Amino acid sequence: MILLKNEEDLNCLRRANRIVIETLQAIKKNIKPGISTADLDSIAEGFIKKKGGIPAFKGYKGYPATLCISLNEEVVHGIPGPRKIKKGDIVSLDIGVLIDGYYGDAAITVGVGKISAQAQKLLDITEQSLYAGIEKAQVGNRLSDISMAIQERVESNGFSVVRDFVGHGIGRNLHEDPQIPNFYSPAAYNPRLKEGMVLALEPMVNQGTYRVKILNDGWTAVTQDSKLSAHFEHSIAITDKGPLILSSLDDNNSSLQLTG
Repeated sequence: MILLKNEEDLNCLRRANRIVIETLQAIKKNIKPGISTADLDSIAEGFIKKKGGIPAFKGYKGYPATLCISLNEEVVHGIPGPRKIKKGDIVSLDIGVLIDGYYGDAAITVGVGKISAQAQKLLDITEQSLYAGIEKAQVGNRLSDISMAIQERVESNGFSVVRDFVGHGIGRNLHEDPQIPNFYSPAAYNPRLKEGMVLALEPMVNQGTYRVKILNDGWTAVTQDSKLSAHFEHSIAITDKGPLILSSLDDNNSSLQLTG
């Protein structure tokens, strides 16, 4: 069942998502060669609690940390630990926050120092694909319009879309209906988009094959061919004025701002 949100819900979701994006910005400022992923996780948890929020991922289905931090060939759900950040790494940061009964969720991928031209293209195209999907988040469109826009932007640039993980609805639960594939699947649930839907769109894009495998920790997904992966995510609301990006630092954000 897809739960539609009213104005009060959206205000609460906006608050949760603002903490998410502020946390991501705080972590990004602290990413430097030599810092451990565990140190970044500690920064994230402290920042969220200082803002009055609760780390949404910590303890969720047994996940042990606040931050999902995935480096280079890691696709998603990387667990923080002693691993040190190095120059040339690409680092995906995925954060969830719970406050006053509402969830926020967003992700970014950043380069550390100078990264390869192909890695930078991967980051650029992944972020562009997210905004291409957001652009299709219009009342009356189908869910598949979002999926196809993401897939087209990715594959036309020579990359591949991960199939094993998808976007999702979000609200009073971290994961709600509908699931949102980042690729077109004729078998997927394909409702029309309605005002009040709130969706977390999150393309995960690989440099090589779309296939992934899970490491022995039971969480970390990596590319099967060990090539790079990137991940961007926004939580958005469907409104009669177009898509509203809830995970934005712009309080007046009521329309799409393309970056690519």
